[in-house]
Amino acid sequence: MIRIEEIVEKVGGNYPQADLDLLRRAYFFSAREHKGQTRASGEPYLVHPLEVANILAEMRLDEVSVATGLLHDVVEDTLVDLETIDRYFGTEIAHLVDGLTKIAQVSHTSRTSPEEQQAENVRKMLLAMVTDVRVVLVKLADRLHNMRTLAHLKPEKRQRIAKETEDIYAPIAHRLGMGKLRGELEDLSFQHLHPEEYRHLAAQLAARRSEHEAFLQRTTTRIEEQLREAEIPVVRVEGRVKRLYSIWKKLKRQKIELDQVYDLVAARIITPNEVRHCYAALGVIHNTWRPVPGRIKDWIATPRDNLYQSLHTSVIGSEGQPFEVQIRTEEMDETAEEGVAAHWKYKEGTRGAHADDEALQSLKRTLVEWTQDVKDSRDFLESLKLDLYPKDVYAFTPMGKVIQLPRGATTVDFAYAIHSEVGDACTGARINNRMVALRTPIQNGDVVEIITSSNAHPSRDWLNFVVTSRARNRVRHWVAEQQRTESIEIGRKLFEKEASRVGLTAKKLIGDGDGDFRRAASEYGYGRADDLLAAIGYGKLVPRNVLAKVLGTEKLTELEQRKESKIRTGMSAGVQAVKRLIRLGDESIVVRGIDAMMVTRARCCSPISGEEITGYITRGKGVVVHARRCKNVQQLMLNPERIVEVEWAGGAEGKASYAVKLLAVTENRTGMLAGITGAISDMKTQIRDAHASISSDNHGRVEVTIEVFDLKHLDKVTRSIRRVPGVLDVERVQGAA
Repeated sequence: MIRIEEIVEKVGGNYPQADLDLLRRAYFFSAREHKGQTRASGEPYLVHPLEVANILAEMRLDEVSVATGLLHDVVEDTLVDLETIDRYFGTEIAHLVDGLTKIAQVSHTSRTSPEEQQAENVRKMLLAMVTDVRVVLVKLADRLHNMRTLAHLKPEKRQRIAKETEDIYAPIAHRLGMGKLRGELEDLSFQHLHPEEYRHLAAQLAARRSEHEAFLQRTTTRIEEQLREAEIPVVRVEGRVKRLYSIWKKLKRQKIELDQVYDLVAARIITPNEVRHCYAALGVIHNTWRPVPGRIKDWIATPRDNLYQSLHTSVIGSEGQPFEVQIRTEEMDETAEEGVAAHWKYKEGTRGAHADDEALQSLKRTLVEWTQDVKDSRDFLESLKLDLYPKDVYAFTPMGKVIQLPRGATTVDFAYAIHSEVGDACTGARINNRMVALRTPIQNGDVVEIITSSNAHPSRDWLNFVVTSRARNRVRHWVAEQQRTESIEIGRKLFEKEASRVGLTAKKLIGDGDGDFRRAASEYGYGRADDLLAAIGYGKLVPRNVLAKVLGTEKLTELEQRKESKIRTGMSAGVQAVKRLIRLGDESIVVRGIDAMMVTRARCCSPISGEEITGYITRGKGVVVHARRCKNVQQLMLNPERIVEVEWAGGAEGKASYAVKLLAVTENRTGMLAGITGAISDMKTQIRDAHASISSDNHGRVEVTIEVFDLKHLDKVTRSIRRVPGVLDVERVQGAA
């Protein structure tokens, strides 16, 4: 266990004027309050705040941040309150601890889904950056130590935390420019989410370690000699092998082999803090080795929005092996590793970041925008994931302003990046003075001019090609408003028809602003009459049930009994038809909060028991249930009011079987089909159909349709197939089997 004096020594070395006694007092306070508490590993709980504080000290943060690391859990996990923290340690630390405590305090009521809990957690964390970015830095340090000790948790919890780290925390570290922390979070996530692939890739790299080390030694020595000969000053030259997670993502994304990764090994040149030395070193590298066309990137002239600056180039070594060279100054290297932590300023009497640190303030504003534009929890997380990843396309307005966008961004994304109103009014675009279609992707260096019209509005078709969350969310909002208007009108007509069936005028019932219709809306959980009508139009509510709520069941029954016998008979037959229809639904799925709704599984993804699912109310089909992995789920987010919470009925596992199609990519040799079907049979699994073919790249393709009971059963079958010699990959085929 790390000792408090080691942490004190690190902080004192970085900040000679720091109040080191504050750290010792925070340590003893934390030790006293956490006494008797243990972690899942069995070790004393105090180990965790000590390790978090040590991570913060290694980031070279001030003593207030490190003391907060020691105290970050005392309010959440002990009987200590914020007033006590304020009294003992001051308002600044109390404020930071309060921010961290609020992040952890997410509602766990039965109405709050895991996605909503996660979204609220992240939303609070980003909003905390408005007042002090140190809240997020402490939270990242907390997550890093938890990931380092994740092996002690149960598998299900381990997977959930690792996935959240991969999707949210590692990308946030990236956007804060914290490359070192981000890299460790990603590798740890990879290790726990895909243990078999992690071990396989690690073994491949271990087998080549001596080869890589020898190559890097020769290369760095050659670089040092060439730079010395050219009289270019250099602080140091380093060699490194690309991180496991980055290699794995590239192999998956590009579907290539390890030998085809250009930047598997890299050399890094660190120069003194003068930019001219970087460009001089780049010239020497290109004069020594042949550069790979299209692989030169200048992040010094145009820094990334996470403050990263460096020159990147890929060259072909004298032995024919490609490798990457990164060139940056000492300050740039520090920023690339530590990000905003490296920009932390400390002056006598002033702690924290200067208000005029424009880069940091801009980054904080960008992060907080995500929390304000999107309200739906799942949509918020999806938008966040889109915007957290690297942005590497730089284009210009006709006035010369630089607009930074994700790769693949279109002119519509560009328009929304300028301003939301420009995007909404966009009708056309010119790239480099030439008219282009709105879906045209933007390339680095393009000059883009947006043409607008006061009568224009977004188009639903834009959702098929925009890539930024700002553009997507604005278009979705407009489409949702259009659909809402339509649904209100449909709901009004349906309610009017139901009211007229019993001889009433719906207009009078709806128009009474403070009457029974408004009361009924409130009882259904809606704030306005229009919201209730929209719910009827969406198909969420049955008009007769709403009328019964407005009038009262007894009065509605009395009105119906006054009708002619023929009408009553017709209604009875209609109700019976609806009941028969409802019984045709999928009984293994339950809709939360809605009774008597027909439920069917979507044919596009055919979810199976155990998968995460979401329900979407479709006119004429009741609730259609999709798997969360389904590519069509994003389109459902256009109208979140039609999304309902669904879950697998208790005890559904094992009662029904589901047809699933799998595709196995194999080596091109005989016996593969027999081996795969044998592996499936070993799992006591029924095979409906099997077909083998040869692909254009000379690999075998075996498609099998099997019957499984749930997701665990499918995972067992998939693992069994992967163990067959010659099988390269196995994936589930989207769509009905």
